[in-house]
Amino acid sequence: MRTNDQVEMIHRLTGVQSSKKSYYTELKKTVRELKKRNMQLEIINDVTKSFNIDMSMDEMLKNIFGKLNKIFSVKRISLFSYEEGNLTLSNVYPSHSTYFQKGYAPPKEHSIYWRAFESRNYLFYQINKKEEEILYVEKQALTELDIQCVLLLPLICKEKAIGLLSVGSQQVVQYDQSDITFFRQLGDQLAVCISNARLYNEAYTSKKEWEETFRAVSDMIFLVNIKGEIIRYNDAVTELMDLDKEGAPLDFHQVLKLERNESPFEEAILTRKPVHKQIHFNMRVCELHSYPVFNDQQELYSVIVYLNDITEKSQIEMHLLQSGKLAAIGEMAAGVAHELNNPLTAILGNAQLLLRNVKEEDRTFQLLKDIHQCGKRCKSIIQNLLTFSRQEEYLFQQCSVNEAVDQVLGLIGDQLKKQHIFLTKQLDPHLPLIDGSVQQIGQVILNLLINAKDALEECGRPKKEMIIRSFSCIEEGEKWVYLSVEDNGIGIHPHSLQEIFNPFFTMKSLGKGTGLGLSVSLGIAEAHGGTISVHSVLDEGSIFTLKIPIKAD
Repeated sequence: MRTNDQVEMIHRLTGVQSSKKSYYTELKKTVRELKKRNMQLEIINDVTKSFNIDMSMDEMLKNIFGKLNKIFSVKRISLFSYEEGNLTLSNVYPSHSTYFQKGYAPPKEHSIYWRAFESRNYLFYQINKKEEEILYVEKQALTELDIQCVLLLPLICKEKAIGLLSVGSQQVVQYDQSDITFFRQLGDQLAVCISNARLYNEAYTSKKEWEETFRAVSDMIFLVNIKGEIIRYNDAVTELMDLDKEGAPLDFHQVLKLERNESPFEEAILTRKPVHKQIHFNMRVCELHSYPVFNDQQELYSVIVYLNDITEKSQIEMHLLQSGKLAAIGEMAAGVAHELNNPLTAILGNAQLLLRNVKEEDRTFQLLKDIHQCGKRCKSIIQNLLTFSRQEEYLFQQCSVNEAVDQVLGLIGDQLKKQHIFLTKQLDPHLPLIDGSVQQIGQVILNLLINAKDALEECGRPKKEMIIRSFSCIEEGEKWVYLSVEDNGIGIHPHSLQEIFNPFFTMKSLGKGTGLGLSVSLGIAEAHGGTISVHSVLDEGSIFTLKIPIKAD
């Protein structure tokens, strides 16, 4: 069945009309029309095929411009984008035919571009038309560019205007209805492609932001399917674990060394609710949070596992708890010491009175002497307890490091003997005085002795030895007092030597140390102008040395 166009063409070629016009002239006209239609279809097809998220709009306009010029007289083509209430110039081809810079936004009043955009219909504007009533703001620019007429096409997608296409010519072009139809189709196709590209960009940007956020979180995050296989994890996981991304899917429970019957992950799947538990992983304390993930049909398909390392937080809490206990013990010790002082004074006084009236050869003399010596020892212990329980600010004054050693040994000396630790004192009797706080120096010595005691407890040696030395010397013209505590315990691993003075670093098992002893001791040493050094050999022992300057008179 022939179409109207085909019938009309046959009439032109064979009918009455062909007799009036040249057969070849009519044929050439028909061929040109077909070529024009084919080029128009090719332009629209190229726009559809080549437009994608990575394409260049400038390149697209270049292709459209080149093919349009084969069927129309086109000098310039430009594109305006509509966003947030503004119509702005986004692309121009050829690029040298720019009067306004990219990003230019014409005012709404007296703008031919805004008039076409708001009308939502094509508009043909002839620059020097005599009956023109309004002086449009774009006229001067178009005149400078030697543009005689411009076809303006609003870009509409899903009944929403998103931009404007402008096609300018150096001479007045007469567009017929089929041409206008083509330009409308071109504008519609451009609008769909631009709208899709914006959606793709928004989705891509959103995906990129989510991935960057996921990767940047400093805590470990896993995405695990319901089989327990790890689908994805962030960079924080790779910092603590060596996971093979190229191998078979990793089992979540094997990676974290969790039993399935006690796993928060399994509980989250069974209860379909978030589950929070505390676990121990790689010598760290972690909070594990499991969050079930559902699809639109409320079917559970994966679980987000958030792992938060709270080791430091736990150590701080433990330290605060321990500090509270020590403060309570200190107050109690001070109270007990004061209560014991009164009866102890009576014991010492009465023992002294009785000793005056008893001869040395009397058998009760030695008994009374033992009572007096034990009373003095008890008084010394009580005095040391009072010293360490004082809360007032320490004042620096002339003091002896040896005196601090004696005070500390008065507190823990018997404890060392009961643990069968052989202690040797090598204290310089002529040790110069230092300017400092005997209580704070005593705290440093106490920490060093306790660390040495703990190292000896873990070594399992038949003979546990500890040596405490004090001496002085001159280095580079300065006088220093040294106090060293040496033990033949387990020693320190070379990798740990650089960290032992860091706050909260401890090699003791969980709950047995806060990791603050050496950090506080180093702070006290530095407050006195000195320092603490360490020499240690693994499985052989350690020597910690306190070095404090002697102030010049």
